[in-house]
Amino acid sequence: MTVISSDKNLEALSITMIAEFDAGVERVWQIWEDPRLLERWWGPPSWPATFEKHDFVPGGEASYFMTGPEGEKARGWWRFTAIDAPHHLEFDDGFADENGAPVDAMGAIHGAVTLEPIGERTRMTVRSTFEAEEQMEQVLAMGMEEGMQQAMGQIDGILAEHANA
Repeated sequence: MTVISSDKNLEALSITMIAEFDAGVERVWQIWEDPRLLERWWGPPSWPATFEKHDFVPGGEASYFMTGPEGEKARGWWRFTAIDAPHHLEFDDGFADENGAPVDAMGAIHGAVTLEPIGERTRMTVRSTFEAEEQMEQVLAMGMEEGMQQAMGQIDGILAEHANA
């Protein structure tokens, strides 16, 4: 399994997941930069993502939906706040309504992703920071931690397919 650790910190209102991959930093970066690769792993296997917009620049936005086993759709949005290719990106992440508009009542989660080389491998650290303890507890109750572990577990297969890309 690619996820080597998952740490919930209620005091810091954060979840930090660390995964390692048998690929260089530039290849792992592509799974964030290329929306067709991103949608192959963002979301657990039973809730695949479709990115309708992916403006991967600081200040750019992304919109997506995940389709559940019964055809239901859960929509989300990102706003990229920092991009330092191929080592670091940050974005605000939130829920969206059926028209793709942010659902303010759910707040936003700040994501920070760091990619660092470990020899020929890459360590990816994903830190999600919440606005309030209630928000963190609500998202955890929805299965965010398990979903992210399942989602990140799909990355090895994608990287293996694109090993010579």
